[in-house]
Amino acid sequence: MRKDVRILLVGEPKVGKTSLIMSLVSEEFPNVVPYRAEEITIPADVTPERVPTHIVDYSEAEQTDEQLFQEISKANVICIVYSVNNKTSIEKVTSHWIPLITENTDKDSRVPLILVGNKSDLVEHSSMETILPIMNQYSEIETCVECSAKNLKNISELFYYAQKAVLHPTGPLYCPEKKDMKPLCVKALTRIFKVSDLDNDGILNDNELNFFQRTCFNTPLEPQALEDVKNVVRKNLNDGVCDNGLTLKGFLFLHTLFIQRGRHETTWTVLRRFGYDDDLELNQDYLFPPLKVPPDCTTELNHNAYLFLQSIFDKHDKDRDCALSPEELRDLFDVFPYMPWGPDVNNTVCTNDQGWITYQGYLSQWTLTTYLDVQRCLEYLGYLGYSIIAEQESQASGITVTRDKKIDLQKKQTQRSVFRCNVFGDIGCGKSGFLQAFLGRNLMFQKTIREEHRSYYAISTTYVYGQEKYLLLHEVFPDFDYLSDADLACDIVCLVYDVSNPYSFDYCAKVFKQYFTDSKTPCMIIAAKSDLPEIKQMYGCSPLEFCRRHRMPPPQSFTCNTAAAPSRDIYTKLTTMAMYPHVSQADLTTSTFWLRASVGATVFAVLGFTMYRVLLKQR
Repeated sequence: MRKDVRILLVGEPKVGKTSLIMSLVSEEFPNVVPYRAEEITIPADVTPERVPTHIVDYSEAEQTDEQLFQEISKANVICIVYSVNNKTSIEKVTSHWIPLITENTDKDSRVPLILVGNKSDLVEHSSMETILPIMNQYSEIETCVECSAKNLKNISELFYYAQKAVLHPTGPLYCPEKKDMKPLCVKALTRIFKVSDLDNDGILNDNELNFFQRTCFNTPLEPQALEDVKNVVRKNLNDGVCDNGLTLKGFLFLHTLFIQRGRHETTWTVLRRFGYDDDLELNQDYLFPPLKVPPDCTTELNHNAYLFLQSIFDKHDKDRDCALSPEELRDLFDVFPYMPWGPDVNNTVCTNDQGWITYQGYLSQWTLTTYLDVQRCLEYLGYLGYSIIAEQESQASGITVTRDKKIDLQKKQTQRSVFRCNVFGDIGCGKSGFLQAFLGRNLMFQKTIREEHRSYYAISTTYVYGQEKYLLLHEVFPDFDYLSDADLACDIVCLVYDVSNPYSFDYCAKVFKQYFTDSKTPCMIIAAKSDLPEIKQMYGCSPLEFCRRHRMPPPQSFTCNTAAAPSRDIYTKLTTMAMYPHVSQADLTTSTFWLRASVGATVFAVLGFTMYRVLLKQR
């Protein structure tokens, strides 16, 4: 909502503009009226909307046209004052003032107008008959108020309506000609309904309505008031109430009724609570709350955010198969202005046999977005209504910023849950196969993936010493001369070569020597396509000897050309090395180190699967 309101009063001489202002301030009619009142500011604590209000007077006798034009351009709302007993001043509203204001305001930012009929104490009849056709002709006219500066009639009401026209404008919400809400308003309220429909059954039940009421207005509805609301909808709309809950049609009807009865503030309170600005766009402050991420720190979802995302998954997994079908996924993202996940997501995270994103794959994709582009994650959580549903100050409360990696190395322990592994290797060495194998896909499956749906990332969970961690694999483009800082920044490096190609290892050796010889980032060499005959590498020494010289673990044999899903052991090893970068390379070569890690991984993988099945039954 605006931080302040600027009201400008214009009109013909002697219609009582200055008297209106002075009567408001002194609460009595002035005996002596100057040509023009000085600008006054009414403090926030004495206005109904709790917003500072500036009231500006205009005098033809004291001000130039240029000064008038400047004031018009600065005003948030303009009151055109006429005298109810002066026909000429009424005619000037349309012949002079409205065209003048239109010429001096930006077409895109329409300024609301209030028609003010002053001196009602001098006549017995109302001017409304004359004014109504004018109001119907100009949509920018919010309302008309008849008042008397002398009798103090409707003075405070006049300035309240002017304030309200700025803070709760009708224009963006309602089309008077069609007597219906505007499409943007319908779209915003539809999203609000879907976010508030916690069980996704298309109805707001009593619990959901009370949560909505408490969220927007800080007070629940009494049971009788709730019934009264539903009865109003029932009387006017056949399908507005279903199973004793409010349907989307009923919800939209209620807001149309609020607007038609002049209670725009009710609809605006709801819109603003759910992040909308005056143009019915989601506010940038709402979508992108401040979040400071220092260098060498990463971003992860915290427990509250995961719980929220799990509830969103449950809400849309209607057939309870622990995967999201294309229809369920579209339904989930219906509250977004665009589809955020493309076809490549299906090759980034785990899917089921039908190619649908599984529960684990869904959480993995959110984890990936948070790690790679936290601003985008904040935006996505905003669309889903995280701060409202989780009752948090903003989406930023769902993000953990990890501590500097240097501190992890000093303390020889890490609190991180997501570890990045950058995968290097020459063209055709098997990098893509290595990424897809992490998602449980063998070579036969990989051949079905379309090139345009290919992903350079793969993320899933692994278990190290009984702890569930995310390993994020990133395939680095093999242009040796164009490796960026982002290509080099990671928790562990994976150097992949093809055992059947004699020139494949040379690339890995060059990358290691140029970029990682003196780095504290642990490295592992992968001997890919190990199902093929091994050919001697055309390099100064064998890969095994290279590893010994540089105190690395020996090359790890790997193949995805298997009948079943490829082995995941290598990924557990990579996560372990990423978690314990302080462990010397010599220790990493011992079998006991790996045995402890992998035994822990196996035990907890089994436990994790059992617990997962229990949770599914509960859901």
